[in-house]
Amino acid sequence: MRVAVISDVHANLHALEAVLRAIDGEKVDALWCLGDTVGYGAQPNECCEAVHEHTDLCLIGNHDLVALGELSVNDFNDEAAAAAVWTSEALTRSSESWLRGLSSKAEIDGAQLFHASARDPVWEYILTGEAARATLELTSAPVVLVGHSHVALALTLDDGNVLGGVAPGGAHVELAGRWLLNPGSVGQPRDGDPRAAWLLLDLDRNVADFRRVSYPVEQTQAEIRKAGLPRLLAERLARGE
Repeated sequence: MRVAVISDVHANLHALEAVLRAIDGEKVDALWCLGDTVGYGAQPNECCEAVHEHTDLCLIGNHDLVALGELSVNDFNDEAAAAAVWTSEALTRSSESWLRGLSSKAEIDGAQLFHASARDPVWEYILTGEAARATLELTSAPVVLVGHSHVALALTLDDGNVLGGVAPGGAHVELAGRWLLNPGSVGQPRDGDPRAAWLLLDLDRNVADFRRVSYPVEQTQAEIRKAGLPRLLAERLARGE
C-alpha cells in the first residue's frame, strides 16, 4: 500500500496544489493529512475544500481548533494569534462543519497518527529525543506519524536510544523496526528549505521517501499581505523558517 502523508498546510493554497500535483503522479492508494489545514495563510476555505476532497483521512490541529474557538488565542504568539482571529472570521460554515468533524489522532492500516504527539496530540512538539522516546513508548504501531513542528523527521529507537533526525528532501528511509516520521509542512516549512514538504510511504516495502516541491512563494506572500495578515508570516516563507 502506497500512502502520501501531508501536514500543516496552513491555508497556503499554492503549496498545497503543488503537492497534490506531485502526489497525483505517484498513483498512491491513500492520502492522509495530519492537521493544521488553516492558520497563518490567506486561503483557509480553499484549502479546507481541497484537503476534504483529496484526503482519505485528516486530523485536526491546534490552529484549526483555535480558529473554531476551541482553544484560546492567548496560547499563541502575536502573529499566530492575529492570523487565528482573521481565520475564525473568514471560515465559511462548510469549512467549520468539516473541521469540527475531525480528531487529533487516528489509527489506520497499521499506523498511528497524531497531529502533535502521543503524549499530547494537540500541543507537544517532537523536537527532542525525550519527546520522541515518549511517543514511541506510548504507541505500538510499526509507523507513527506526527506533524505540528513543521520539520521533517525520521526517528527510531535502538536499545533505548533515539536514532535519526531531520529528514531533508530526497531522504530515503528503510523502515526496519519501529519509526516515528514527520512529513514536514506543506504550507510553512521551518527547516531552512522553503519548498513544500510531503512524505511517500510504501507500507508493503517498508520504505519512506521524503519529498519537496517548489511552488510560487511570491503569490502566497502577496495574498497574505493583501489580506492584512502580519507581514512576518509572508516573509518567513521565502526562508523556510
